[in-house]
Parts: sequence; C-alpha cells; structure tokens
Amino acid sequence: MPSVRAELPGAPALLGWLTDPEAPRLCLVTEAPGLLDWFAGHGPRGAGRRRTARALVPLTGQTALGTTWAVAGRLGVVATSPADLVRVLATTETGRVPRTVLILPALHTAAEPVPVAELLRDLATLGRVRVVVETREGSPEHAVLAEGRVAVVAAEDEERGERADGGGDTGPTGDTGRAHPAPLPDLSDPLAVCAADPFAVTAGYVRDPGDQHGGLRPAWLRAGQALCTARTPADRALALLAVLGDGADPRLRPALEEAAAPARWRLRWSRVVGDVAPPWPGPVAALAVQGGTLLAADLGGTVRLLGAADARPLGRLDHPVTGRVMALAPAPDGTVLLLDERGRLHTVRGREPRPPYLQRLTEAVTATLTRHPGTALAAISGSVVVGDRLGSVHAFGLTGLHQASLHSGRVTAVGAVESETPFVCSGGSDGTVRLWTPGRDPEPAALAERPSPVVSLHATETPYGPFVAVAWADGSVELHDVESHTHRSFRPGPPVRAVAVTPDGALVVGLDEAAVCLERA
Repeated sequence: MPSVRAELPGAPALLGWLTDPEAPRLCLVTEAPGLLDWFAGHGPRGAGRRRTARALVPLTGQTALGTTWAVAGRLGVVATSPADLVRVLATTETGRVPRTVLILPALHTAAEPVPVAELLRDLATLGRVRVVVETREGSPEHAVLAEGRVAVVAAEDEERGERADGGGDTGPTGDTGRAHPAPLPDLSDPLAVCAADPFAVTAGYVRDPGDQHGGLRPAWLRAGQALCTARTPADRALALLAVLGDGADPRLRPALEEAAAPARWRLRWSRVVGDVAPPWPGPVAALAVQGGTLLAADLGGTVRLLGAADARPLGRLDHPVTGRVMALAPAPDGTVLLLDERGRLHTVRGREPRPPYLQRLTEAVTATLTRHPGTALAAISGSVVVGDRLGSVHAFGLTGLHQASLHSGRVTAVGAVESETPFVCSGGSDGTVRLWTPGRDPEPAALAERPSPVVSLHATETPYGPFVAVAWADGSVELHDVESHTHRSFRPGPPVRAVAVTPDGALVVGLDEAAVCLERA
C-alpha cells in the first residue's frame, strides 16, 4: 500500500519539525488541507516514556475560554481562564503527563480567532508543549502567531523554514469567511443547555456577558471544564447544580435536580461564593471530619467548623498556627493536630483531659517534625502518620515507629483508618494512592493511579466499610470502597483543593469558590 505520508504534500516537513529538537515550538500550517487530520490520526505507536503524545483540539466555533478548557483537559490540568492555563503549565508539577504536541486545525473557523491565537502563541513559549496550527496567511490571527519564532509548513513549497515576523506571502488565500456558529439553545433553560454542545453553550455565554440567565451563566462558567468533558446531560446537570448559587432563579434548582437524577451522585448540599443562607464558608485549603463536624481551613489559616450534614456554621477552631494550614488531623480523643506550611506540627487540645501517653507521643512527633518537616498528616487512636518529601510514610505509635517508602517523589496526602485492621493510605506527586498496614509490607498494587499528582486524600470507616476519597491535580475526584474494590468519580470543574469522607460515607469536595457534599445515588 502506498505511503500516506508520500501522498500528502507537507507531511515530511511537518514530521521534520516534530523531530527537530532545535525547531521552534510553534508551527503554522498553511494551504495544506487534510494535513493536520492525517497528522493527528497517525501518531506514534507504543507508549514509551520518550514519546510525544498528540492531542487534536478542534477549533470550529471555539472561544478562547472553550479552547482553554479543551487544551487543559488534554494536558491533564485545570484552568479557569487562558491566562490561568499559561500560569498553571508554567508553575505546577506535571506528574507523568507526557510531552504533548497540540494539533489545532482550522483556526479561521473559531468563534474568537485572534484571542485563540494569542493563547496558542503564549502556550508555545512554555517549552512543555509543541503547537501546530492550521491558519490562513493574511488573516489577523495569522499575524498574531507569526510575531515570534515560528516554523511554517505549506503544501505548495513544503517548508518555508523559520520566520521572526509575519513577512512572506500575505496575499489572499481563498475563502476567509468565519465558521457559522452552531444553533444555540435557550441559554436560560437548564435542560436545554445540559443537552446542547457544551462548547457552543460556552460561546453563547461568552458573547452575552450582561445576562446572567437566572444564575445559569455564572454556574456554567465556574464548572465549565467539567461540563465540556461530561459524557451525559445528567452529569452536566449535577456539575451545574453543585456550583449554583442560592441567589439563582428558584426554578433552576428543581429542574437541575430532575435532570441529574440518572447520575451516580445526589447533591446533599453546596455552598457557593456569594451564598448567604447558610453563608459560603470561604475558600477551602484543607478538610477534616470530627464526628458530625466538618473542619475547613481557608487560605489564610482560619479553620471553620461546619455541620457535616448541612454545612451550617458552628464557629471556628482556636489554634496556634500562623499562616496557612496544610493538613488537619482530628484524633479520637478530641485533639486536633495541624500541619503548618513549614511542615511543623501543632496541637489543639480537646475538652477532655488527654492521656499522658498520647501527650508524650504528640510531643515526640512535634519535636521530630521541627527537625524533619512533614508534607502530610493523619491521626488515629495511638498513632500519628506523617508523609515526607522523599516519598516515605512514617507511622509514629505507642509501640514504636514504622516506616515505608511508598512513592516516587513527595507524599502529598495521607489518611488513616480506624478499623478492625487499622491501615494507612497515602497519595503522592507520582499520582498513586497506596495502602499500608504499619508493621507489614505495603500492598503491591496501587489502590488508584492517574498521571497527575494527588492533591488531597481522606479515609475513614463508614457503615459500609472503609472509604477513601482522593483528588488529583487534573480536577478528578474518586470515592473508593476499599472492600468491594469499586469507586465513583466526580469532576467539579474548578481545581479541587481538598476532599473528605463523612462518617456516613458522603463525599465532601473543597474548592476556591465552593464546598460541595455528594452522596451515592
């Protein structure tokens, strides 16, 4: 069979750009119809570590915000705006996400060609991705992309090399019309927007900033990345419901609840920025559960107490930490342990007198972390569990110290379960979640794994057995039933900062602008 590569003018030049380590990170393809479709469909075979993944991101009808969500999803990160995507890719750990070439055909058919071009230009400067865009010479968006160092591939003359400006052929190239936008649903109708093309709905809301559509628009823009990847209208309805403010049109909530009925979750409660009854507790940086009380630390170090059943405010935790609280670990005797941003341990005594042996244990761990800072913290009866930056987990107990090397890289979260056989679970920057019973060998297989760092983890015993909640930096959340080896997933849209499991098995998710509690359907 003849080579497809030989039949497509421009293909050798494009592959040469891809494999040249000195080539510009941005490649513009002009006058080569079908070349990017072929390029996307004939990616590298195998999954070797040095392979560069190829990610096709269609641009027809896309806004800059929709493109941001699509690209972030393909790269395994969460972003709320084009500028935020650039910041996230420039500053955060990437886990095991492979280097990627973004393939973006037909820029001229985007709803916002110039803003999209500006985003792609900025992404190409980061070094983490290569960007190949199909564009038309002479267009404003082409001029934006051609401002810097770029490679240009065209079918008519193979490759025209690098250019430092928009010079060269800039004459007419045929039809320069834009794509006609897809028919929009009624943007105030929750059932219609959940059933429609999510990128078209996004474009509709972006074009109409003055109308809040009863509260649907701010909820959609808050949860948009999840809405654009959700598989069903029910999943979109659930994601919208989770971030719908209490000032929204009162008809929206029952309509979304009905639409979300087929989903695997039910919303127990949510508190969104701007809510007044009950009030939003503020941004969530860390979560913990103490009986029927939810402890929620914000970015400034304040720890608010909320009713786990309904998020009603119950006051604040009086604690000695100055600055951000990285982890909260309530102990069964009522004591609350806190890990500060320097990795040091602090104690808030409960109302009941603490047994002297537990006091001595806490003092010993505090002294240890003063010398060797921790990165994660959990506690159960007679034991304090700490993670470190080298991938090890340390269980300080009344019978001594047990340690295990569980992760490649930093331990980002730990949990401990008080059950018939107490065990520890941990998450790391390597994206894995592992189980370990101190004094025994760790479980050989990971409980869960994603190519993205774990950002939060919580475990507890429930009436249904031990549950483990996990959140990753790519915005995914999972609730694992350890005994049945099953799990349920949820993606709220914004970056997830913390997760927790209530004593009855509900999942609490903490975000910058919302706190959400879900129960299994």
